[in-house]
Amino acid sequence: MQIILMDKVVNLGNLGDVVKVKQGYARNFLIPKGFAKRASAENMKVFETRRAELEKISADKLTAAQAKAAKLEGFKVEIVRKAGVDGRLFGSVSPADVAEALTAKGIEIEKSMVRMPDGLLKVIGEVVLEVAPHADVVASVTVSIIGEQ
Repeated sequence: MQIILMDKVVNLGNLGDVVKVKQGYARNFLIPKGFAKRASAENMKVFETRRAELEKISADKLTAAQAKAAKLEGFKVEIVRKAGVDGRLFGSVSPADVAEALTAKGIEIEKSMVRMPDGLLKVIGEVVLEVAPHADVVASVTVSIIGEQ
């Protein structure tokens, strides 16, 4: 299915690109979230008339994300979980837990912004994670997992 991207999408393209994706990805994710529209002649005309407006909105989002990343850079958050004697957690720390801890500290982020390349955290200690408030902006956050008996 051919679509027009209405915003930058990671690993897919930039604003205004016409790309081919699978139908399910377009119908179930990109189009309902407002990231894309079907690539018809009518939608192409509408896009071209609104291009300047969409580029300004995209630039505003990028500026806001850069400000949020500046706040996040080097930030340290502590999460307390039950752990065994050997330092292994009963359960794990997920991106939702990290997002919740950062939100409690006054920085609003969504769980989808937290990147955990090695999977869920299952041991006590400090880990440096990436938080991406925008596709082009990434900040490093230190997560300290503290065990409780």
